[in-house]
Amino acid sequence: MIKKKTHRYSFLILPIIYLLDSLLIFWFVGNFHFQQPLLFFVTLDIIWFVISYFTKFYEIYRNTKPAEIISKTIKQVLVFDLSVVTLFHFLTINPSHRFLLKFLLTLNVLSFAFKFLIYVLLKFYRAKGGNNRTFLIVGYNDETIKFKEILTTRVDYGYKFDSFFGEGDNPKIEGKYQDLKAYLERNPVDVIFCSLKECSNEQIKEIITYADNHFMSVKFIPDNKEVLGKQLKVDYFDYFPVLSLNKSPLDKPVNQVIKRVFDIFFSSCIIVCVLSWLTPIIGLLIKFESKGNVFFKQKRNGINYEPFYCYKFRSMRPNDMADIKQVSENDNRITKIGKIIRKTSIDELPQFINVFKGEMSVVGPRPHMVNENERFLKKIDKFMGRHYIKPGITGLAQVKGYRGEVKTDEDIINRLKYDLFYIENWSLWLDIKIILFTIFNIFRGDKKAY
Repeated sequence: MIKKKTHRYSFLILPIIYLLDSLLIFWFVGNFHFQQPLLFFVTLDIIWFVISYFTKFYEIYRNTKPAEIISKTIKQVLVFDLSVVTLFHFLTINPSHRFLLKFLLTLNVLSFAFKFLIYVLLKFYRAKGGNNRTFLIVGYNDETIKFKEILTTRVDYGYKFDSFFGEGDNPKIEGKYQDLKAYLERNPVDVIFCSLKECSNEQIKEIITYADNHFMSVKFIPDNKEVLGKQLKVDYFDYFPVLSLNKSPLDKPVNQVIKRVFDIFFSSCIIVCVLSWLTPIIGLLIKFESKGNVFFKQKRNGINYEPFYCYKFRSMRPNDMADIKQVSENDNRITKIGKIIRKTSIDELPQFINVFKGEMSVVGPRPHMVNENERFLKKIDKFMGRHYIKPGITGLAQVKGYRGEVKTDEDIINRLKYDLFYIENWSLWLDIKIILFTIFNIFRGDKKAY
């Protein structure tokens, strides 16, 4: 007998979201005085949901990122706003520009608020044990173990682990592949994750057929996450599909423009509003304590490994080892004022000049000294990949705790891991989050800031 797992209220989530959006449009129409408000409401409602089909506004899943929600919402409200203005013009309805702008902005803000409120509430509800999906993994290896840990740790995803199936006598494995169907008859699950490393084509076909007949979904864990874990796109040569790698969202010219405009705007604000008055004060303090230049410049490698001079406020006494030896804890080269500006990251502020010039970005992989780069390049695989984009004043690796002195190979390997993840998953929202985390860390204090 075919069994189907039931989820008592899950089917209500999307209709409730539809209803809330319809009520929002109804409120919008209610603030205008139309001869046939019901007809106008139905028209706008249809327009809203037709647009949502093309923008995929309602295709939000458990693992959807906030940046994707923002992107879809922006597309949805912009197209809807244009449609409303066009409809008003077509129907010769002429409200004042101020009135129309006020209500469209209100509608847009409320759309964002509703979208994120529902997103946060669902995350919270799943974290508390509601709206959960039970999953089973076929295959027991390093990838599936890590994957299981992610899903069980991220309780906001709403997944509940059932068991492993695979070869071997490990006590953590519930049974072998041939025991899977019998187990699922007694313990139906919602999702079956298959490891492509351990499942043959024939086994995958059998699992898909069984899942289709028992209302379960099947997902696949790749056997080479180094390749299949990257952004992939499908190109067709006639009817033949070929997978190719997208190295970064920043390959797209529109994203390059967005990031550059953000860099110019942000660096201009810092230069005008902070550096303009802070530089003379820091300069006097540096000069008062030790002889030498106020600014320290050092050659670093930037995008495509091109060299450039990186600016800082000088925090050390002039010495011959500045371009060779990394700063370490309790380094006697650091001045008293240097300790303060390094601890608060004020010494990094002149790098906003590098950002304005286009040599650096606000967010990106941190640039290393040239001799350190050469050393890492020889011993760390894929190290050159972090030079695919401009280096940054701050970065994902830094906010994750991998900043400052590199004491072990693990430090640089983890730094590279986060840098490559950032490059492959860039978004403006990710940049903003990293900046906010950086500011938080400055006020909280970072034990590696020395």
